[in-house]
Amino acid sequence: MRAIAVSEYGATPAPTHLPRPEPGPGEILVKMIAAGLNPVDWKIADGMLKDSVEARFPLILGQDGAGVVEAVGAGVTRLRHGEQVYGMFRDVERGIGSYAEYALAAEDGPVARMPAGMIYTQAAAVPTACGTAMAMVDEAELDTGQTVLIVGATGGVGQALVQLAALTGAKVIATARDDMAGTIRRLGADETVDHSGGDLNDQVLRVHGDGIDAILDVVSDAQGTERLAQLLRPGGTYVSTTWSVNPDVMEAQGHRGVNHIGAPSAEMLDRLSDLIDAGELRVMVEREVPLEAAGDALADNRAGGARGKTVIRI
Repeated sequence: MRAIAVSEYGATPAPTHLPRPEPGPGEILVKMIAAGLNPVDWKIADGMLKDSVEARFPLILGQDGAGVVEAVGAGVTRLRHGEQVYGMFRDVERGIGSYAEYALAAEDGPVARMPAGMIYTQAAAVPTACGTAMAMVDEAELDTGQTVLIVGATGGVGQALVQLAALTGAKVIATARDDMAGTIRRLGADETVDHSGGDLNDQVLRVHGDGIDAILDVVSDAQGTERLAQLLRPGGTYVSTTWSVNPDVMEAQGHRGVNHIGAPSAEMLDRLSDLIDAGELRVMVEREVPLEAAGDALADNRAGGARGKTVIRI
């Protein structure tokens, strides 16, 4: 089968041919139609997990994907041959990923039936970005009447955050340059602020002089987080995907700090499917590329500036 893999950590992702995997007990084999690109994909290729996980090489890249169940292993009952599914397919220890014609997943893992009427390229863009956003909103415990700042709102996670935060009834302030401000407002943001337009704290405090209730941040480093945390009212919450929060310091300042840890599941995907089916969550696919161009797409993603999801057609 065709795949995009690395021969070792730090190697350039390249097209390769590998044997098709076969499902073991409790596993499904999925014929992949599309794979979603996430920054974690190139970070893993660079060696992000080398000190914690023993990888098998060649290591097929990719976590998210969508396709059709091709075969099932012994004991599988939840999913059947021919069903359209989406979810997460990465298993670094076995060298398995979603950038391939076929991928394996545990039936009890983060894989579920696709949302009704959704096409594969959209479904492949959902699991990591929207799942991360859903978990962050849950962790922030947002409520009606609160004000939340979303930092990094124009990427895949950020766009989902805007929509999911708005569904809680909170007032949403989102970071976006002028050329994306309209899009972000249509997704549910009440206000936008622009990094290039001056200090974010000053921009927010000009309108919200008494501060805000929560910050959901997918981009800031520790220094940026320390600065932004000054916007929080007493008892405010800061949730970070970059692990830039010091919970002890936050607590000493009267706030709650959370470094997000992903815990994907089929139940999470079912929750997302319900929102997508109801028209309450939309996924913007910025770019589609063929499998052979995945290496170039990863390099582009590394350079930053995403305004939606990149999806690989398989």
